[in-house]
Amino acid sequence: MRLAIATIDSFAEKAFQGNPAAVVLLEEELTAVQMQQIAMEMNLSETAFVQKRDRAHHFNLRWFTPTLEIDLCGHATLASAFWMIQRGWSKIGEEMTFATKSGPLQVRNEGDVLEMNFPLLKTEVRTHPHFSTEFMGKKVLRGAELRKNWILELENADAVESCHPDFMEIAAHSEEGIIITAAGKDGFDIYSRFFGPNVGVPEDPVTGFAHCALMDYWFQRTGKKRLKAYQASKRGGQMEIEENENRVLIRGRAVAVFEGFIHF
Repeated sequence: MRLAIATIDSFAEKAFQGNPAAVVLLEEELTAVQMQQIAMEMNLSETAFVQKRDRAHHFNLRWFTPTLEIDLCGHATLASAFWMIQRGWSKIGEEMTFATKSGPLQVRNEGDVLEMNFPLLKTEVRTHPHFSTEFMGKKVLRGAELRKNWILELENADAVESCHPDFMEIAAHSEEGIIITAAGKDGFDIYSRFFGPNVGVPEDPVTGFAHCALMDYWFQRTGKKRLKAYQASKRGGQMEIEENENRVLIRGRAVAVFEGFIHF
C-alpha cells in the first residue's frame, strides 16, 4: 500500500515552530494496528488519520501517539483541517465536522486562522499528592485535577520557562501527564508546558488538549473568557482560546513542512 502523508507545524507562524503532526487523508480504511504502526514509524507526538463520511463536510478523525490511540488532540486536528484545505478536501469558509472519540468536533476557516470548537475539560482544584508544594525545584502555588492529568500553577512565567523536568519522576506520579502553568508575560495572558511521558510524549511542544483544561482553570481563577496563550516549549507556540458555553474555541495557524509517501 502507498499512502500520501504530510507533516504540518500547528500553532506556528513559520516552519519549525509550534507542534508538528503527521496527517494521512485516507481513501481506503486502515485497521487500528496499521494506524499505530504508521504513527510509530513517524515518531511524532501525534499522527492523525482522516476519512470521508457519507455526509458532505463530515469526516472520521483518529489520533495516535507512537505508543497508543488517544481521545483528543488539538494540534493534530488543526494540522488535519489545514492539510484538507490544501488538498481540496475542504474549501476556505466551509465548516468541517469530525467524528472522534471525544464526540463531534467542528473546525472552520477564518482566513489564515483556523478555529476549532472543542469540549471544555473541567478541572477541580486539588493538591497533588506528590508535587504539593514543589515541582522540579519550582514553587507550586496550587494544583488542579482533570481526567488522567494534573495542572500545577507555578509562581510566574519565568518559572515555567526555566523548569527542567525529570520525566521518570513525572511518569511515576501521573497517569497521563502534568501541565504546568502561570500568569503570562510579553502580551500573553498565560504560559504553560505539558509533560506526558506515560503517553509516549515526554514534552509536547504545543498542546490543544491541555488548553481545553487551562481555559477552565484560568476562567475559574480570573473570570476571563478569552485568553492569549503561549506554550513555552523549545519550539514555542501560541493560540487564542475562548470559553463558549462549556466549549473552547481554539484559534491558531499552521504551516506545511513536508509531503511524501509511506509504503507498507
